[in-house]
Amino acid sequence: MLADLSNDFKRIVIQEIPLIDVRSPIEFKKGAFLNAINLPLMTDEERHLVGICYKEQGNEAAVKLGYQLVSARKQEARVNAWASQLYKYPDSIFYCFRGGLRSQISQEWIYSATGMSIPRLEGGYKAFRNYLLSELNAEQISSPMLLGGYTGSGKTILLKELGNSIDLEGIAHHRGSSFGEYITPQPTQIDFENNLAYALIQHKNKGYRYMILEDEGSHIAKCIIPKPIAFYFNRGDLVLLDRPLDERVSITMNEYVLQSQVSFLDVYGEDQGIFLWYNYMSASINRLKKRLGDKFKHVINSFELAYNEQKQSGSYDMHKYWIETLLKEYYDPLYLHQIQKTTKRILFRGNHEEVLAYFKTYCSGSF
Repeated sequence: MLADLSNDFKRIVIQEIPLIDVRSPIEFKKGAFLNAINLPLMTDEERHLVGICYKEQGNEAAVKLGYQLVSARKQEARVNAWASQLYKYPDSIFYCFRGGLRSQISQEWIYSATGMSIPRLEGGYKAFRNYLLSELNAEQISSPMLLGGYTGSGKTILLKELGNSIDLEGIAHHRGSSFGEYITPQPTQIDFENNLAYALIQHKNKGYRYMILEDEGSHIAKCIIPKPIAFYFNRGDLVLLDRPLDERVSITMNEYVLQSQVSFLDVYGEDQGIFLWYNYMSASINRLKKRLGDKFKHVINSFELAYNEQKQSGSYDMHKYWIETLLKEYYDPLYLHQIQKTTKRILFRGNHEEVLAYFKTYCSGSF
């Protein structure tokens, strides 16, 4: 007996139920959901041919062509892929674009082959996406509280120590600066919105009185925060995190030099990885050439010297010099200007331990 449809979208989000997306790969790349894996019923080419047939000859002919294109061998391979996923995550749910024929066929095939009765998402991707969009526009029950501070203060580090925080940069997969890209790309705008909606729904479900976020603008690199929720975030009061310059230099070097190089080496290997990291950082500095003005040559030359010293001796120490200059001459003046013109109330400022204690004392608890 085939499983019923599932339309409890909130439960899917709260329990992070695994999803099997049987749409084509090109559809999945445009937008999908957290905890979804793409195990398509048809390839991009097969779907394209079926689509042409549907337009020219109608639904019945298109369905017939679809069965012809997915031969017995292909069907077996696709069922095996679903079964492998379902053995790991038996509570998974199928979905296609509208919750129609493709997910229904997937249900039938997996049941016929294994006896597993797997539900499919009612309304499919489209219905679930609309639900998430509605939650982005929904009223939030908690009050936003914004964390600010100079670049390198360790704001993200602090946020991760709080249960009622939302890491916008983590969701956007970008560190929010000229050097903020990771090796893997940012999510699509659709995926960013979906993932942000997941975070908001989970936060609301826990009934927190406050939502603590980093003080961001309207976008994080190419990911745009939807206007209603951006307006809500912007209502928050400010708490400022202060750190001495030497600590900020160390934090920045750890993230943008040490950890970043490890990522490049893991992906590209030792020789090519360090070279590609150098190219990436050099290009990032060069993008700031006009803004740095006469300080640009000092920064880029210091970076070159640090890179060469690291290659020769294995020491990272000289990286501190270009980082310190960049913080003092570029990022710090920008941030100081931003704080001086802000209309937000500044409720508290202190070091890491003091700010953490403030949040836990005054901004914790649930309704």
